[in-house]
Amino acid sequence: MAQHNQFGKYGEELAAKHLLKNGYKILHCNWSFGKGEIDIIAEKDNRIIFVEVKTRSTTFFGEPLEFVTKKKQNHIIKAANEYIFENDIQIEARFDIISIVIDGKINRIEHIEDAFYPLA
Repeated sequence: MAQHNQFGKYGEELAAKHLLKNGYKILHCNWSFGKGEIDIIAEKDNRIIFVEVKTRSTTFFGEPLEFVTKKKQNHIIKAANEYIFENDIQIEARFDIISIVIDGKINRIEHIEDAFYPLA
C-alpha cells in the first residue's frame, strides 16, 4: 500500500475513534457505489451521518476540508442515496467532514457537522 494511502487510512481510524468517543455508532467504513466512496457511515440521535475524512500533514496548501470539492460532494451524495435506498433508511441524513492535520506528534481533528447538503 502506498504511503499516502496508509496516511489516509490512519486518518480514517482517528476519525472513527473520535466519532465513537462522542457517542456515534459506526455502521460502515469505506462503503462505495459507482465513483463515490463514503469513508464512514455512522448513526447518532436517530440520524444517519455520512462522513468524509480528509487528512493532511500540513495546511500549507489549505485546510483539509477545503479539498472536499463539489464534484466529490456529488459522488458522496449519490453513494449516500444508494445506501439509503438499499437499506431502506427512514431517518434524517446528514453530511459531515472530519478534517485531520497530523504534524509530527500533534493531531488536530475538526468535526464539521452539516458540512454540505444535497441539492433539492
